[in-house]
This record gives sequence, C-alpha cells and structure tokens, in this order.
Amino acid sequence: MVEIARSLAMRVRFVLAGALAALVVFALSPQPAFRLAALVVAVTLIGLVMVLWGIVRTADWSDRRALRSVEKLVGHDATPCFTTDASGQIQFRNTAAQARFGLASVTLIAALQDHFASPASVLYRLQSRAAAIGAAREDVVTRRGHSRLSVHRIAEAQFLWRLEEFVDRPLSGRGAEGLSLPMLIANKQGVILFTNEAMRRLLGGRPKRLDRVFTSPNPRNGEELDVAGQTGPVRAILAEISGPGERREIYLLPVPHRDGADQIMADFEHVPVALLRFAADGTLLVANRAGRDVLGLSAGGSYMFHDLYEGLGRSVQDWLGDVVTERLAHGSEVLRARQGQPDAFHQVTLRRVVDQGRAGVLAVVQDATALKRLEAQFVQSQKMQAIGQLAGGIAHDFNNLLTAITGHCDLLLLRHVQEDKDFADLVQINQNANRAAALVSQLLAFSRKQTLKPERIDLQEVLGDMTHLLNRLVGEKVRLRLSHAPDLGPIRADKRQLEQVLMNLVVNARDAMKEGGVIRVETEALTLIEDLRRDRAVVPAGTYAVIRVTDTGCGIPPERLDKIFEPFYTTKRPGEGTGLGLSTVYGIVKQSGGFIFVDSAVDEGTVFHLYFPSHAQQEEDRASLSPEPARKIVLRQGEGVVLLVEDEAPVRAFASRALRLRGYTVLEADCAEAALRLLEDPSLEIDVFVTDVVMPGMDGPSWVKQAREQRPDVRVVFMSGYSEDCLQEEQGRLPNAVFLAKPFSLNELAITVQGQLH
Repeated sequence: MVEIARSLAMRVRFVLAGALAALVVFALSPQPAFRLAALVVAVTLIGLVMVLWGIVRTADWSDRRALRSVEKLVGHDATPCFTTDASGQIQFRNTAAQARFGLASVTLIAALQDHFASPASVLYRLQSRAAAIGAAREDVVTRRGHSRLSVHRIAEAQFLWRLEEFVDRPLSGRGAEGLSLPMLIANKQGVILFTNEAMRRLLGGRPKRLDRVFTSPNPRNGEELDVAGQTGPVRAILAEISGPGERREIYLLPVPHRDGADQIMADFEHVPVALLRFAADGTLLVANRAGRDVLGLSAGGSYMFHDLYEGLGRSVQDWLGDVVTERLAHGSEVLRARQGQPDAFHQVTLRRVVDQGRAGVLAVVQDATALKRLEAQFVQSQKMQAIGQLAGGIAHDFNNLLTAITGHCDLLLLRHVQEDKDFADLVQINQNANRAAALVSQLLAFSRKQTLKPERIDLQEVLGDMTHLLNRLVGEKVRLRLSHAPDLGPIRADKRQLEQVLMNLVVNARDAMKEGGVIRVETEALTLIEDLRRDRAVVPAGTYAVIRVTDTGCGIPPERLDKIFEPFYTTKRPGEGTGLGLSTVYGIVKQSGGFIFVDSAVDEGTVFHLYFPSHAQQEEDRASLSPEPARKIVLRQGEGVVLLVEDEAPVRAFASRALRLRGYTVLEADCAEAALRLLEDPSLEIDVFVTDVVMPGMDGPSWVKQAREQRPDVRVVFMSGYSEDCLQEEQGRLPNAVFLAKPFSLNELAITVQGQLH
C-alpha cells in the first residue's frame, strides 16, 4: 500500500500541474472557444486530483491503521518487538524492546550491534527472505546465550521483528569451560556454536561442523563411535541433551577398546541359523558355528564383508553402510559367496544393532543355491525360446534371399558349359549358397520349425546302413562298436534327420577322444511303468526305443552341462565348429516327439540317451505312418498355365523364368489380391497355382480357398521360407496341394510343378 500511495502521489503532482496550465490558458487566451475548452480541462483535472488525493489519503489511513493494530498487538508483548521500513529505520518498538535496548538507536542494526556478532548480514538475509516469502527466522548465539530472531512482512515495505532470548543453563556455553568432560554445542544444521576447553584439547582446534568431529555421518545419542582426535581416532560414547532453540549439547564419554567377541550372547554360538556380526566398517567381529560352516571360515581368521560376498552391481560395503546409517532400515539380497562351496548363493539379511554403544550389523545367512539355480534354469528356458523364435524369423527372410541366389545361379549355369572360365565360379557360388541353406536348416532344427517328413523306420536298419559312413567319420584312432537290442520296435521319425543326429553325436564323441578310444552305439527296448522325471523333463510311461552313444573321452564339466544344447555354444577352437551341432540334435529329437539326456564325468566320458516312442505294428493303418513310395519323375518340357503369386520380386523373377524355360505359360502376381483380380476373367484357364504362404494382406491358403470356389480342380504348390507348419491345420487340408520349402533349385521347382500336372 505504501508503494501504491507513493505512485499515486507522484501522479497527483503531474495532474495538478496540468490543471494549473489549463487555468493559465483560460486567463490569458483572447478567444472565447479556447477559454471555454481550457476551463473544462482545468475543472476535470482538478476533480481528478481530488479523487487521487482521496485514494492516497485512504491508503495512508489504511497503512496507519494496520500499523496501529500491529503496535497494539505487540505493544505489551514480553518479547522485544520492532517495526521497521525497508531501509531498517525503526518506526515502533514495544515496551520490552525499550526496556532491553533503550530509545537511542534509530536503526535496528544499531540497536542489535552489541547483542550478537555481524547483525547487518543477519538482518539483511532475514529481510530478503521475508520480502520474498512473507516470513523468516534464524537462531543466533549471543553474549547471554541464544536468541531466535524472526521477521514478518506486514505491509509493502513494513516489517515486524521479534527477538526471543534464551539464557543458557550454568553448565552451557562459558560455564562449561571448567568441565573436564569434552562438550560442544551445535545447531540443527550441524554447525558447531561452542566447544569447551576439554573438547578443544581432544580435537586440537575449533572445528566448524560436526562432520569434522565424528567419522559416523549421523551420530546418535547413547552409541559408541569414533571421534577424530588430535592424535588419532578416539572411542567415546555420545551423550546428547536437547538445548533451547533446537540446539544440541553433546558430551563425550571416552571408553577403552573392547574386543568385539566379548559382546556376543552366550547362546549365539549354538543357534542353528548362520549368524555373522559385522562392525560399521565391514569387519567381521564374530560368526557362530553355523555361519563358519556355511562360509568355510576359520575360527581365528580376519575377514571383511566384501571378502565374503560379491557385489550387487555396486559395492556390498556401501550396502552395509546404508544399513548402519539407517538409510535402509534393513536389507535382504541374494549374493554369490566368495568363501565356502563354489558357485554358492546365500540370501543375506542385514539388521542394524547397537551393543554397548557400538553400532553394527547382524547378518542372517540362508543357503539360496537351489533357488538361484532354478531361477537360472527359468531364464535359460526363456532365452532358448526367444532364440528359437528369432531363428524362425531369420530363416524365412534368409531363405527368400537364398532362393533368389541359388535360382539365378542355376539360370546362369544353364548358359555355361563346364569348359567356360566362369563355370567354376558359378559352381562355387551354388555350393556356398547350399551351405548357407544347410546352416539355416540347422537353425530351424534348433527352433523346431524345420519341415520333417516322418515315417515308420527300423532303427537296426538305419544303423546298419550308416555303419560304413560312421566308421569313415571316426578315423583310425577311434573304434566304433554297434550293439542292437532284439525286438526293438519301429519308431516314427524323419530318416534323414535321424541320420544327422547320429552323425553329430558320433563326431562329437570322436573329437572328445584326442588319444583314441571306443565309441559305443547301443539300442534298447525300454518299457516305463511310471513316468520318468529327469532334468526338468517328464517322460510319460510307455514303450520306448532308446539309443545310447557312449565315449571314453575328456567328459563335460558340470558347469557346462546346462549349456551344451545352446546354439553357438562350443568349446572348440575357432574354425573347428559352428556350435550348432548339439542344438540341432536337441531340436530334431524334440520335434520328433523324443527326449534327450546326457551323463558325463570329467576324464571318464559322456553318454547321450535318446528316447523315441515306439510305434507298434497295429498303428500301420495311419496314413501318415505309411507314406506312398515316391514316384520317380523324369524332368521334361511342360505344358500348361501357371499362376505364380510371390511378393518377393527376386524370387518371383527367378521362378517365372525357370518355369518358362520348361515350357510353361506363367502369369505373375505380387499379392493375393492381384491374383484374385486376374481370376475374375472366366475365360482364363489356370492349371496350377504356385503361391507363397506368408504375404502382406491375404495369405496363400486363404486366397487359394477363395479361388477354388470357382476353380475347384486347380492344383496348388505352396512355397515358404518357414516350415510346413506355417500352414494352419484347416488351411493345410486343401486337396491337391503340395508344399515346396525354400530355398529350392530350378529343377526342384520344375519337378514339383510337373508332378502336380501329371
């Protein structure tokens, strides 16, 4: 209000000057019109001056009334009170202020200059805060003890000050100088206000803050702690008394050094739970018998907390410090132990304890190795599933690329003879593309998304046919022995993939026996009366054909047994293997409905057990178990119209050229919708649909089903970089349809289309 009144008073002066100027014009102007206008302006301005002057007087009266109310309120207050303007001039002081500081001082700084040190800085700091937020206060040390100075803004440039004084008890402040007990006074911010002579001798000076005195970040009443003495750390018990104005009076009671082992309870040693007691700095003070056993500690050993356990992504010492200082009320973590059994995990629970004034930590330890192993197995299964999904997705795109590469390479080979200089290069491209296709097939085998062609097979017959090949694989240092069980029932599997499984296992066995040895491949007919539970798998009760591949090589360490079926995991040197062998074996066995287990001991050898469900003779009536013998197809020039639907342009270009070279008329479409638009012409006759399965928009089986409503006799060739499982069950029942897996060669495409037409 004061600032508003001053502003209005200044404007009143300007308006009054304008009115006087208008009166002068009225008096001196000879023209009546100018005189009349000047008179009107003068009267208007004089009226405005009167209004503004009324507002100014009202504002002054309001401020004076507010000040009188404040003066009336604090006039008889027992606490000294002052009102000042923005410059610090005293406008009012109550009776207590007059009695305490007299009437001689004009400014508040002058009135308080003998009361405490540097009043100007304190008053300026408090007034600035009050001007910004309305009020402020601060505790200051005075000659008589302690005072609390507070200020309130009561108007735009008016402030009310109150000075509350607290007189120290006889032992505080200067009265404590004669004490032999170290003593100090600090405020709530940790600033030291006073130290007696005994404290100054102990510390070797006058520290300014508590953190320069105590090594603990938050000293507490009744606890034993270290004091930063002049000659080194001193142990003392802290005794604290609350002083006036939120001050802390701290006394130190020196104590002799005590052995931590003396603090343990009598029955601590025999508690059947692992307990460990640590000092605030992480030193192991004592451990009971169960604690020493679980960590393998010697009775007289010296250990730190970080010597016993590995970190949590940060130092375990910091974690213990958080519990000691109560930044964490308590803590429980699963930690890897550095002592005791290898690869052991313990659940460690920390609690802050105080014994005879000393703060420390009590640790309760429980063995969590089995829990951690179960967690690792779950994470491993999640990772294997994710890798399988990734492998399937990569295989689709990669197979499209390989189809284009091998297909165009086949087209180039048709125009070259063996004597051409480019023929060998083209053959190399073709061979390496086929190797890449085999690698993708292995990825699909691991992810169980490859296309299998299961049939009823006789294991003895398969192993007999492979004997010569396996003997060539093992070399001269290693001998191969096959043992067949009588009455071994047939199994249902893909013969080619089963051969790959056996070759991979035999090659791995050979590589494990650098000095030579014997590999035994045995079969057994096994009937399980009850479910077999092993390695987190359940083998249902029933009849099984078991294959065992045994070697006497170097064996597999226990820590690696859980990783051998992971893709790209290998212990071989670079260039000796891809790490996909056992992962491929695992995928093929599981996709065939079987189970695989491994037993191994270092320097003793390894045994792989393969369980396949037996298929009895009465199941031969199933069509899927008795496939028709493959017809021998002779490739010849074709006749007919082929509708080729493929969204990948390079694959479509190759397939179109390949079929035209074989004499077919080819119509192309880059999506299912475009194919259906072509078929709207009833005069167009189509003999075969050759279509991709997975495409943007409508997929292959969907558009074929719709097209066959008008053309029911058209045969179909489905192509895909995924496995045949990509055809949903109801879609895969389309009659006169075959599946062609990518990548395929020119001849494979031509033979498949020819087989559909003839």
